[in-house]
Amino acid sequence: MNPLGVSFCGSRLRNPTVLASGILGITFNQLKRAEDGGAGAVTTKSIGPEERVGNRNPTCVALQHGMLNAMGLPSPGYEAMDDEWRQLKKMKVPVFASIYGASVEDFRRVAAYVAEKKPALIELNVSCPNTAEHGQVFGFEPSVAASVVETVKEVSGRVPVSVKLTPNTYKIVAVARACEEAGADAICAINTVAGMAINIEARKPVLSFKKGGYSGPAIKPIAIRCVYDIYEAVKIPILGVGGVTTGRDAIEMMQAGATAVGIGSGVYYRGPNVFGLVAEEMRCWMHANGVASAKSLIGAAHD
Repeated sequence: MNPLGVSFCGSRLRNPTVLASGILGITFNQLKRAEDGGAGAVTTKSIGPEERVGNRNPTCVALQHGMLNAMGLPSPGYEAMDDEWRQLKKMKVPVFASIYGASVEDFRRVAAYVAEKKPALIELNVSCPNTAEHGQVFGFEPSVAASVVETVKEVSGRVPVSVKLTPNTYKIVAVARACEEAGADAICAINTVAGMAINIEARKPVLSFKKGGYSGPAIKPIAIRCVYDIYEAVKIPILGVGGVTTGRDAIEMMQAGATAVGIGSGVYYRGPNVFGLVAEEMRCWMHANGVASAKSLIGAAHD
């Protein structure tokens, strides 16, 4: 028996670590690096309704305690990805497909195409903070988020649907509950925290888009709080994301209520092998503390 194995929306993961969306791109070779690095599953960079180049540089900067980025959702467009999907069938770990849109109809159109490719899960990015037209409007209001879920569920078939939520709203628990009621199979929490950095010598924002999404170790307490609160409000599984770079971080996230743990900026801090490193650190902690399975960690802080 593999003590680190968990099930997430019908997929068996060799360990709870998941490559978060937006870190290593869409192509097979990029995602394979995460698989080879020990990830239990991988998530594609968000796929959109049409080709999009994203924001101009600079789009990412390392700050003292985290990363600030405004990539702007670059995407080749879903109709230009047939070759990538053929390659992705070679992956030995589950592939989660992240999608976005500027309208509910966009989400429906992209989801219908992606569902035909049979990923392990479709993740709805309703919470990107760094584009003008693909902003967080869908993730701010429970009814709007629910409408996206309902529409996507009409075309997703047997492919499970997860919703990636923004922490930049006091309604995150209500949004999660509305998504569950609308048919969502899982919740992903959280996306980046809205932030900004200014070059005081230049007297200008550091990023070309001015504002961006903050990730990394500094946002872990925010993510833990969100996952903890959502766990008490819904029955569907949670992919906990935000500031996880070590095995202790991952265990903390699972005890807050996550079934699996997304790692994004951790790739920057520890390299593409971070997934295997985190899994081994989890294994050592579990052995030292008499914990037989990762599953028993889920929600342990609520007991």
